[in-house]
Amino acid sequence: METSKPLRADARRNYERLLDEAKRAFGQHGVDASLEEIARRAGVGIGTLYRHFPTRNALLEVLLRNRFDTQAKVARELLWHPSPSAALQEWLAELARTSTTYRGLVASVATALSDESSELYASCHAMQDAAARLLARAQEAGEIRAEVASLDLMLLANGVAWAVEHAPDGQGSIGRLSALVFSGLRTS
Repeated sequence: METSKPLRADARRNYERLLDEAKRAFGQHGVDASLEEIARRAGVGIGTLYRHFPTRNALLEVLLRNRFDTQAKVARELLWHPSPSAALQEWLAELARTSTTYRGLVASVATALSDESSELYASCHAMQDAAARLLARAQEAGEIRAEVASLDLMLLANGVAWAVEHAPDGQGSIGRLSALVFSGLRTS
């Protein structure tokens, strides 16, 4: 929640309790967890939850902001990697991992990529911009097919994340599935 003045101590405690309970509930039940239950477990009314987080995506955005910021920082660092395609592949696998933070997050991210009114839109597009820089470097090196676009990468990472959510070995399949998808992006 962005405010022009600091929250009162009680409002800050409510905000933090809501985040803690949302993290727990989304971790257990996915992004469709009951907001009413989150508010109840935080010891506040649903109106307090909505005052801090007007939508489910607003709550998700706050919970994921650090992960997305870290993902963008990693992309900037990987621009110096000696192998542009290896850097891109590493970053995409990590994006797929981030997208599996909460069951059902993949759908929220995919929708946010094209919904400018979504609170997740800016974060998702920051990820797409990071992917575009890594992609351009790999394409300039002749390692990735020229027709691949940054949106393609985002959708493919989301596809891997969706598959991982439904795979018997879950997170254990991210590396393998990412490598399989990535092989289709290479020029040779």
